[in-house]
Amino acid sequence: MPTFQAPRGTADRLPAEQKYWRYLEDKAVSVARRFGYGRIDSPMFEDARLFVRGIGEGTDIVEKEMYVFEDRGGDLVTLRAEGTAPVCRAYLQHGMHNQTQPVRMYYLCPVFRYERPQAGRFRQHHQFGVEAIGDGDPSVDAEVIEVAWTFVHDIGLSDVTLVTNSIGDEQCRPQYIAALKNYFDNMQGHLCQDCRTRLERNPLRLLDCKVGTCRALGEDAPKSVECLCADCQLHWDRVRSYLAANGIVHRVDHRLVRGLDYYTRTVFEIQPAIEGAQSTICGGGRYDGLIEQLGGRPTPGIGFGSGIERLTLNLQRAEISVPDEPAPRYLIATIGDDARVAGVHLAHQMRNAGVGAILANGGRALRGQMRQASALGVEMVLILGEDEVRDGTVAVRDMNTSNQQTQNVGEFLSQISG
Repeated sequence: MPTFQAPRGTADRLPAEQKYWRYLEDKAVSVARRFGYGRIDSPMFEDARLFVRGIGEGTDIVEKEMYVFEDRGGDLVTLRAEGTAPVCRAYLQHGMHNQTQPVRMYYLCPVFRYERPQAGRFRQHHQFGVEAIGDGDPSVDAEVIEVAWTFVHDIGLSDVTLVTNSIGDEQCRPQYIAALKNYFDNMQGHLCQDCRTRLERNPLRLLDCKVGTCRALGEDAPKSVECLCADCQLHWDRVRSYLAANGIVHRVDHRLVRGLDYYTRTVFEIQPAIEGAQSTICGGGRYDGLIEQLGGRPTPGIGFGSGIERLTLNLQRAEISVPDEPAPRYLIATIGDDARVAGVHLAHQMRNAGVGAILANGGRALRGQMRQASALGVEMVLILGEDEVRDGTVAVRDMNTSNQQTQNVGEFLSQISG
């Protein structure tokens, strides 16, 4: 065994696996741009108070999962625990309220949470997310959901379900939470230890518990959509009508509340056919009070996050073909010391012309260099020996047909760079 290994809950992305990452990132950028979202990159760590105020003190993320430490200046900082709060902080810091609203942004970034590693869940994972800040119209909810729905289908996942719910706002949620607390009060003996604590501190989290007995008890719990005020009901009705107009089918799940305190009104997830606590591949919702909690004026917002590792796992399970990473088309094989010098210079010229080239292992005979080309999947081998160096030529062999022709080096470079 090697002396050092990647920390628990992290993983190396080896060259052979990179095609999934490039594929997902390219699809994410393409979809985001089609909907008018611009990229934002926030720091990897933030003031710890940003996440405590934004996510909520009673959440599992804040209480159990954040990487918090004191830096050398004595400031308490946290590795990025999720994507939304940093984007909202940037929105405030850079005066984006002066721009045309909503401000549409997307990000691709690592996220850090200290939790039990399992399939599709890592302590360092990566997210594609979008945020639309500054417009509370329900059409924006439908737009953000459509971005997520389009992205998931564009990458090739079709056997998925869109699950939605409305959890109300500060006007109607207290009534719902009271009904929820009253329902669970008589079941404390059947709740897990975490849910007994949640019952006192944050009853809404009871519906988000992944323990089987607690989930079963939540089946008959009061439904948030039955407690909506008139404004939230109108908002919810319009979101559903806009989704229907675009042919986006969804299922309402009254237990869907998401795991962060900042959510209001619309929440949603996209789930694959495979069941399980970690089956969700995309989730988000509206957070109309978050900007105000961070010190700004009341500003509506909505967004989602989607884990790249979990998406990769689902692509592999669905046996979806992903294009291989582009490889250099040419390998340069050399015979002799003078040819080696010429090969080094030819590779330099080709790369400067924007053409990929690999210089074969110089310690091998020609046959070994040809085997190297086959192993790498290279299409063309350029052979340089004493005769080619003397004549200023190069032998070009097609690895698919075994045809070989000799060309002047200058003409060859002009041909491939033209």
